[in-house]
Amino acid sequence: MKKLINGVDNIVDEMINGMVKAHPDYVERVPGTEVVARTGSKKTDKVALISGGGSGHEPAHGGFVGRGMLDAAVAGAVFTSPTPDQIYEAIHAVDAGKGVLLIIKNYTGDVMNFEMAADMARDEDIEVDQVIVADDVAVEDSTWTTGRRGIAGTIFVHKIAGAAAEEGRSLAEVKAVAEKVIANVRSMGMAVAPCTVPAVGKPSFDLEEDEVEIGIGIHGEPGTHREKISTANETADTLLEKILAEGIYGEGDEVAVMINGMGGTPLMELYVINDHVADVLAAKNIKVAKTLVGNYMTSLDMEGFSITLLKLDDELKGLLDAPADTPAFKQF
Repeated sequence: MKKLINGVDNIVDEMINGMVKAHPDYVERVPGTEVVARTGSKKTDKVALISGGGSGHEPAHGGFVGRGMLDAAVAGAVFTSPTPDQIYEAIHAVDAGKGVLLIIKNYTGDVMNFEMAADMARDEDIEVDQVIVADDVAVEDSTWTTGRRGIAGTIFVHKIAGAAAEEGRSLAEVKAVAEKVIANVRSMGMAVAPCTVPAVGKPSFDLEEDEVEIGIGIHGEPGTHREKISTANETADTLLEKILAEGIYGEGDEVAVMINGMGGTPLMELYVINDHVADVLAAKNIKVAKTLVGNYMTSLDMEGFSITLLKLDDELKGLLDAPADTPAFKQF
């Protein structure tokens, strides 16, 4: 295993310190925690948004802390949910009296720990609510989840709910728009090569040189099946067909598209994928209103990608187009 690290036990601590030193105008570390919060977050008179999860998915989640998106992100150990105490500290750090919305990816540990933290905060009369993102169409249940997994579609929830909070909407209104995104977003991913968790020191699964893994999650877990490697267009078709089979995207609809790299895939290849996805949607008379291409929700050094579609209406489109300024997402 070759990793540019100083030791497996202090990766997250050093990563957070490095991020804060790189982006002091955006984020600050809550002392004694693995929480990054918006710089001066206590001055933000609005509903606060918090997300998080295990580390290894960068730029998620800390990269999306800033104006128009999250107010704080909680980092667990690599591929491990943050503890309830850490999430509780994040709630305390950003609550401005307007309520706090937790955006949780549907993994058993994340759901349990975020819910425990919310209960702890409610005991102190802090208003807390939550939404659970479950956009992965690959599997209904997995070793990590009950129900579908939450993957890259979570970024659209961050963006749109963040814009609604920035407008001054109430906690109930921000939650409602987040749930609208969740109802209309679907994703699926694949891997050309697995990732290597530093503490484990070996690939998370084995693939032959001519094989790919279809339907992977974001924690290095294997997918639904393996098949022989094919062209970029054929691989994109495999994922897109499963997403479109959900039946919520039809002729005349407008969508946002995310072609998300898993951490080790060249941007060149992601644009090749997007070229075909755009053509397929155009042929189906599905209009692409916005496209994101890049690394948004990764799996360490995994080679592969995921496709996300979000069906838009006027409200979601307006919020998606609203300004945002974070270390990993800038839109003016």
